[in-house]
Amino acid sequence: MKRYAYLAHRWLGIALCLFMALWFFSGVVMMYVGYPKLTQAERLAALPELDASRCCADMERWLAAAGRAEAPASVRLTTVAGQPRLMLGYGRAGVLALDGATGLAIAPVDAAAALASARAFMPQAGASYVDLVAEDAFSHSRGLDAQRPLHRVAMDDAAATRLYVSARTGEVVRDASIGERGWNWVGSWLHWMYPFRGGALERFWTDIVVYTAIAATALALLGMLVGVWRWRFSGRFRSGSRSPYREPWMRWHHLLGLLFGSLTLSFIFSGLMSMNPFKVLDSGAPKVAQQGRWRADYFALPARQALQRLADGGFAARELEWRVVDGAGYFLAWDGQGRTRLLAAGAAPGRALPFEAFGMAQMRALGGALMAPHRIVEVRVLEQYDNYYYSRAAHTMTGGGKRLPVLRLKFDDPHDSWLYLDPSSGAVVRQLDARQRAGRWLFSLLHSWDWAPLLERRPWWDAWMLAISAGGMLISVSGIVLGWRRLRRRG
Repeated sequence: MKRYAYLAHRWLGIALCLFMALWFFSGVVMMYVGYPKLTQAERLAALPELDASRCCADMERWLAAAGRAEAPASVRLTTVAGQPRLMLGYGRAGVLALDGATGLAIAPVDAAAALASARAFMPQAGASYVDLVAEDAFSHSRGLDAQRPLHRVAMDDAAATRLYVSARTGEVVRDASIGERGWNWVGSWLHWMYPFRGGALERFWTDIVVYTAIAATALALLGMLVGVWRWRFSGRFRSGSRSPYREPWMRWHHLLGLLFGSLTLSFIFSGLMSMNPFKVLDSGAPKVAQQGRWRADYFALPARQALQRLADGGFAARELEWRVVDGAGYFLAWDGQGRTRLLAAGAAPGRALPFEAFGMAQMRALGGALMAPHRIVEVRVLEQYDNYYYSRAAHTMTGGGKRLPVLRLKFDDPHDSWLYLDPSSGAVVRQLDARQRAGRWLFSLLHSWDWAPLLERRPWWDAWMLAISAGGMLISVSGIVLGWRRLRRRG
C-alpha cells in the first residue's frame, strides 16, 4: 500500500508540479490585479445625463420595432455615442438595441460606430480601431456572450486602454489597461488555465480544469501521507534528523510538505470546488425571479415624464430601468455615483414622486410570496455584511460594491433557502441554499480567505495569503526539481 502511494505521489508530482507552481504564482498576481472587467461604477461615471427633451419613443413603438412575441426579461435606457438607446434583454436569446428617440432598430454596429462609442466613453483620449473578435484572452467571461462579437478599440490615454464595444448594441462592455493585460498573462490567464480556451479545446476546458484539479488534490493528499509516514516522531535517523533525506532538495521538499501541506491541499481542493465539479454543490432548489414578470401595461408613465420628474426632484439620471416589483411597474434610475431612485410607473401614477427605497415590510411580503408556500423562519435587516453577503475589492472575481441595507429571509423549505432582498431596487440580490452556503466555505474561505476578521485587517490578510502561496510554490518548485532529476536518470 505504501509503495503504491509513494509511486503515485512521485509520478503525479512529475506531471503536475509545474501546474501547481503556476497556480500559486498566478494566484499572488490575482490578489492585486484581477481579470479585466468594466465595473458598474466605471460604466455609470462615463455616461452623460439622460436628456428628457431628446427622448423618448413610447413603449408600444419600441416593442413593435423589436418584433418579438415574448415580453423582454429586462428593459434599460442608456446612452451610446451620445444618443439615447434602449436595450431589450431576452435572456439567452440575447440583447436587442433600439434607438431611444425614434424607437427604430439601430443600424449594424460597424467599425465607425464602435469608434464613436469609444470616443464618447473616453472623450479625453484619441481612439484607433483594432479589429472585430468573437472573444480574446481578456474577454472570455460568459457575461459577455449576449454582446458578442466585440469590436476592439485602442485608446491613446496614459494607461493604453483597450475598449471592447458590442457589435450588437454599440455599448462599451469592457475596458482593459495595458497593466491589466500584461499582468493577466501571468495572472488570471494562467490561473484559470485559459491557454485551453478557444479553438478545438474550448469544449473540453471545463473537464481539463476539473480533472487536473482532482489529480492535484490527490497529489497533495498523498504527499501529506508520505511525509507523515517518512517522519520519525520518536527517535532519529543516523543523520540526527527526523527526516530520512540527506539530499537538500529531497529534505526541503519533505520539510516544506509537512509545514505547508495542509494549506496546499486546501488551496488546490478549494480551487476544484470553484468549478462545482459534477454539480456537487447544486441542490436542485428552484431559482426565484430577480423581478416579477415584465408587462408593458405596468408602465403607463412615459419614460420622458419619468426622466422629467427625476430631474425635478434633483436627481440626474444616467440610466433608467423598467422593473416589476410585487406586481407593479417602477422605474429604477441610476446616477453617475451609483446612487438610485425609484418612481412608480403604474396605470395611475398621478404625481408620484421619486423615492429611495421600498419599505422592509413590503420586501418581506415580496420574499414570502416568492417562496410560497414555505414559511419564513427568520427575518433580519442587515446594516452590515454577513458571511454570505459581503463586498470584496472591485478587481477580484466576486468583487464590486454590494449595497446595504438588505433584508435577509430564511425559510423552512427542504433546501433551507435564504433570500437577500435589496430595498433600493426591489430585487432578489442573492439566493442561497444549504449546499451553496457550504460551497462558500469550501471555496471562498479556503481559496482566498474571505473571512471578515482577516479582510478587515489588511495587511494581515496579505501576509497570510502570501505565506500560503510562498509555501505552496516552494513545495511545487522543489517537486519540479526532483521530478526533472528523476526523468533525467531514467533517460
